[in-house]
Amino acid sequence: MSEPATRETADVIVIGAGVQGASLAFHLARRGTNVLVVERSTVAAGATGRSSGFVRAHYDLAAESAIAWASLPWFREWAERVGHGDPGFVQTGFLQLVGPAYADALRGNVANQRSIGIETEVLSPADARRLAPAMTIADDELAAYEPGSGYADPTATASGFLAAARAAGARYLAGSEVTGVTTVGGRVTGVETSRGPLATAIVVNAAGAWAGRLAAMVDLDIPIATWRHDTAYLGLGPGIATPFPIVIDHPNEAYFRPEGGELMLVGLEDANEIGGSPDRPTDEASPTFPERVADRITRRLPAMRDGTFHSAHSGQDGITPDQRAILGPAGPDGFVLLCGFSGTGFKTAPAIGLGMSELILDGQARSVDLAPFAPERFAAGRPLRGEYPYQMLWH
Repeated sequence: MSEPATRETADVIVIGAGVQGASLAFHLARRGTNVLVVERSTVAAGATGRSSGFVRAHYDLAAESAIAWASLPWFREWAERVGHGDPGFVQTGFLQLVGPAYADALRGNVANQRSIGIETEVLSPADARRLAPAMTIADDELAAYEPGSGYADPTATASGFLAAARAAGARYLAGSEVTGVTTVGGRVTGVETSRGPLATAIVVNAAGAWAGRLAAMVDLDIPIATWRHDTAYLGLGPGIATPFPIVIDHPNEAYFRPEGGELMLVGLEDANEIGGSPDRPTDEASPTFPERVADRITRRLPAMRDGTFHSAHSGQDGITPDQRAILGPAGPDGFVLLCGFSGTGFKTAPAIGLGMSELILDGQARSVDLAPFAPERFAAGRPLRGEYPYQMLWH
């Protein structure tokens, strides 16, 4: 239950109660900041609630891997670090599978990740088959393996962060749509909402797929579009024992993980829709999605030919040209971007929330390096690209 709009002033207003906004509110509040989270719907109603919940550190950009690695202890040690709720973290291990064209890139990425302390290794096809005997893995495919990774419940994670933030003094205003951001002399002074005006010197845009619309309220044009994807839940075929590792299956442009003991979550990396209104419903997947999912998953897991289709839905997030987040101040003084996560922001929320709280309160992120994700990289013609790049994840 949210609080009525009786307190009109905050040090920081965070717009969006997804996992990133909730994490930032938690880190700000525990340092004594008067923070107010404003949400047009409910906690985790946007990208977070439709996230696949992967918790892994394998990226082709070392800066992103470092942030994901710094976030992993928060999921493992939630009770000690956060103290409210339970993220539902399940340690399954993680497999990144690639074909021969990306074998050298995978080796390079694993070497980079190991150099910054990430627990990961390259597996031969034979070793990968021993680890995941239900999977068909070709002799010319290669795998990276993270034994400590797994998956978590995104909605529970966001709810836990928000509960801990409120316990530390943060306020939460649900069912309140932001209709404007006010400025005077090039500085933020507050926001207008459907439940009345609020005063603040700092507004954080954590609005997910709506981030571009919110930025436009301060005449700021950010390179972000609505990205939509579909996710299916399938009943497991015979002989598929859980928990099996969470998997990004690059050759088949798919990803999957266990969902409890009887289901599997599956998503596809291709044929994603870019553009359009973020206000469209996400209750149903595209009509062709179930057939496409069945084709992809049975290539890797033949026993899924005897699996069952349970359900499917759509989801959305804000996506940037380089498919990396936009983090930091932009536009009028006091306007801060925490958006553009391009469908991969769940696992990094603990460390990014901490780093962004440092950036806002101290002028610089110390715990993690957020500088590569600064908004000005696009205007400067410096989009982020991995050191050993794979193809773009969503296409």
